[in-house]
Amino acid sequence: MHARRTLYAVRQHARSFSVAPSRSAVYVLPVDPRAPPRHTSVGVDAESLWSATPAAAAPKPAEAGTTHIFYDTPSEKGARNVTALTSLGDKFAEKAEDERREVIRKAVGSAVKQVRALGEGIHGQTVFVDASADPHAAAVATHLAQFEFTLKTKPPSRFNPNLKEAIPEKLTFQPLTEHEGWKTGAVYARAQNLARTLTELPGNMMTPTAFVERIEKEFSGVPNVKIIVRDEAWAAKKGMNAFLSVTKGTSQPAKLLEIHYNGGPSDAQPILLVGKGVTFDTGGISLKPSAGMKLMRGDMGGAAAVCSAALAVAQLGLPVNLKVLTPLCENMPGPSANKPGDIVYAMNGKSIEVDDTDAEGRLVLADALYYGSTTFKPHTIVDVATLTGAMSVALGEAFTGVFTNSDSLWQELDRAGLREHDRFWRMPLDDEYGPQIHSSNADLCNIGGRAAGSCTAALFLKAFVDGVDPAEDGATAAVRWAHLDIAGTMETTRGYAYQDKGLTGRPTRALIEFVKAAAS
Repeated sequence: MHARRTLYAVRQHARSFSVAPSRSAVYVLPVDPRAPPRHTSVGVDAESLWSATPAAAAPKPAEAGTTHIFYDTPSEKGARNVTALTSLGDKFAEKAEDERREVIRKAVGSAVKQVRALGEGIHGQTVFVDASADPHAAAVATHLAQFEFTLKTKPPSRFNPNLKEAIPEKLTFQPLTEHEGWKTGAVYARAQNLARTLTELPGNMMTPTAFVERIEKEFSGVPNVKIIVRDEAWAAKKGMNAFLSVTKGTSQPAKLLEIHYNGGPSDAQPILLVGKGVTFDTGGISLKPSAGMKLMRGDMGGAAAVCSAALAVAQLGLPVNLKVLTPLCENMPGPSANKPGDIVYAMNGKSIEVDDTDAEGRLVLADALYYGSTTFKPHTIVDVATLTGAMSVALGEAFTGVFTNSDSLWQELDRAGLREHDRFWRMPLDDEYGPQIHSSNADLCNIGGRAAGSCTAALFLKAFVDGVDPAEDGATAAVRWAHLDIAGTMETTRGYAYQDKGLTGRPTRALIEFVKAAAS
């Protein structure tokens, strides 16, 4: 079975790796500025070319990602070849493995962006990337850097959801030498690009219904996957009143999307990923300011990340059982919307005072977490949500905040994040914050004030994870749980070497790496 899954992944998601170039080709060659190679496998004298650049005369080696474009190189009769030499920076060989991987991503990503900027003259050509230093990292950078989201009509956009036929990428990328690491890196990056696409599409194009339809399309034909879409009537029978209370103000029907991937033994406990899926968040009656509200099209970033990660896990055929839940809805100020002070009873019977309708994410997650933890009996639960502005204030765009009851789970997430440079930072999950959310007319209040806003939100969610507390005899908790607050990392306002500014699709790659490590 595993061999068949791997064969499927190769057939469906790996490109042809013939190294015979087309008549005109583009080459991306990372070089160590202290020792550029005299001859490369494509007949380029990188040493001579690099020595002719201004960077070679600088007192320090060029920074990672410094790129120079050479035309008619390598020279070939009748061809218009282009070569991009990109610096690996100072002391590349002396760096630790994870640091080298990020340097490669920066170098290759910067070069791909410059090649991309050459415009229509190279569209349709194959770009050959020297990925020998780290094929996985090079593939990730290549595919992330080529992503340009737009819905402009000239030229036609490949992101237009109304297209009858898919528009191909402007450039095709291949490694100079075939390597399994390139194939897996491409799967990781395409998954993140899917998450970026889902979050970038505006709210009128990415409703709860549109989201589930897109996910069903993406998973079509992928082995060992079952997708179930639950409606509001089903959720009402289950008593998911916290989730359903959020959707009362909109005409768009809510959905609960389930993805079941069975790659491991049938009796093996699964991992559960839960993603917040508010496809547009106005704040409800507690209305957000209009300035910048369009960013809230990405308030389903958690759902986008966990679904995209699950797609990659299934495509790679990893030997693991994985469950994914995404409660999907809009938060709008309609005539039936939640009002500040309303009290609802969640699926686990706890009463919740809705003091702020803009703290809706924890309401939709509460019922999903309880349903998932009691129904599927996972050994590990990771929920992902654009939950609190306080997290953006605390950590900015660099790190995703992690709250967890498990040291071992934290270590696994941290390792996965470092390997993919999709990094996490552990935050306090402590009952001392409890009075901030336990002092209302209900068991819980959905807001705890400005102080430690991310910490009180995480503590709120903990109340709905079955098995998260240690047993009375002091035994370890039955479930390892982590809450990932991606409010800061959902967007990059400046962009970086291998990703344009915009919504990021994080932490998709780190989640894939985490599940992959758990499966092994």
